[in-house]
Amino acid sequence: MKFYNTLTNTIETFQEIEKGTIGLYTCGPTVYDYPHIGNFRSYAFEDLVKRYLIYRGYKVKHVMNITDIDDKTIRKSNQMGITLNEVTAIYIKAFMEDVEALNIVKADIYPRATEHIPEMLDIIDKLYEKGYAYSRDNSVYFSIQKFPGYGKLANISQENLKTGVSVDADEYEKENVQDFVLWKAKKEGEPFWTSGKYGDGRPGWHIECSAMSSKYLGNHFDIHMGGVDNIFPHHENEIAQSECASGEKFVNYWLHCQHLIVDNQKMSKSLGNFYTVRDILAKGYSPMEIRYLLISTHYRKMLNFTFDSLVQARQTLKRIDDFIFSLEGLTPVDGETPSITQLILESETKFQAEMDDDFNISGALGDFFDFIYKVNLALKDLKTGDVANIMNFVDRIDSVLGVIKKKEEKMLDAEIEEKINQRQQARKEKNFKLADAIRDELKAKGIILIDTPAGVRWKYEH
Repeated sequence: MKFYNTLTNTIETFQEIEKGTIGLYTCGPTVYDYPHIGNFRSYAFEDLVKRYLIYRGYKVKHVMNITDIDDKTIRKSNQMGITLNEVTAIYIKAFMEDVEALNIVKADIYPRATEHIPEMLDIIDKLYEKGYAYSRDNSVYFSIQKFPGYGKLANISQENLKTGVSVDADEYEKENVQDFVLWKAKKEGEPFWTSGKYGDGRPGWHIECSAMSSKYLGNHFDIHMGGVDNIFPHHENEIAQSECASGEKFVNYWLHCQHLIVDNQKMSKSLGNFYTVRDILAKGYSPMEIRYLLISTHYRKMLNFTFDSLVQARQTLKRIDDFIFSLEGLTPVDGETPSITQLILESETKFQAEMDDDFNISGALGDFFDFIYKVNLALKDLKTGDVANIMNFVDRIDSVLGVIKKKEEKMLDAEIEEKINQRQQARKEKNFKLADAIRDELKAKGIILIDTPAGVRWKYEH
């Protein structure tokens, strides 16, 4: 398995630190508003990678932080006139609802910044004692000049950092404008914690992730992921403070996904092209259509989000659903066909080879749909063993993709079942006008009825 490591700017063969186990840290939401589809481009990509690692047999320990204290959350708290905890509780709940809707596998741990202040202060103490940090007006800063490796992730030398341009925008005084804050002095109207020797204040954003990742994954772990906007300065600063505090390498592999744009433009509220997941759901699109669109472009390519592409995602998912529906409707004879067994083996080998190659999802999807095409050609000749093997293969592929509707989503309520029974009775009585009317009524609700020799079957239409 090979993928692009931002740290080395090369494609590398993956080798885990502890055999069979992967420590994975992903930057989570800042909970001051509803997350938008650009955020979920990153979260969906991270989920795809995590699912594939699990598919490949690894045990993944996944930590995703919740940033519940920073300038944005404080500003929102003051605007709404409620406490910081009340504000962040609203948007943590919303984030988890969106995660659930998009079928994203939940992290093992969602640490919140406000619950890890002692761990942050411990790192600050170590940096201060080693001479990497200094105090100024009750704030504490990291001196990037003390860390020769600063800039290695973003491939920026300290000499090329423009004089007078801060890598950490804030209003605090510091020795060097390029330094970044570890601990911010108490301000009027802001929550604060007592630090002891540094005075009352709150943590800087960057120190939060270093503290939470090291607590749950150790000082040195396998993979850190996020969007390209996190590379500099956030992830660069994480590396600096973590490696200086621990004396160890921080992370082996850094993966970053590209931005999402909308109709070839940057997403912004001023342009009227800013969408949350719930905005799109309200327009009648399904969670799986959103998910499929978000994961179907290679992570290192810009994703152009359009509503036309959502319609294409709908049609693609319908092709998968129709395929499964056709398999479930077969009444084949017992046995297995060697050519089908071989086709499954070859298709899974191709799928895995594409995903092993820097998570080449477009190639992997191409192989999967080629498999569907070939099976459809042989549909009438399939045997019971073939159908079982094909369904198992589809389940394995979907354990990575996560786009096929779950069985529990396909349950009908009692009212719909009664309508289907009424139609069956109408057909028996040769009241075809009533039977057609019920069929059309159900179709309008997205339920397609298909009459077969074995009886009526139904499916949801995307």
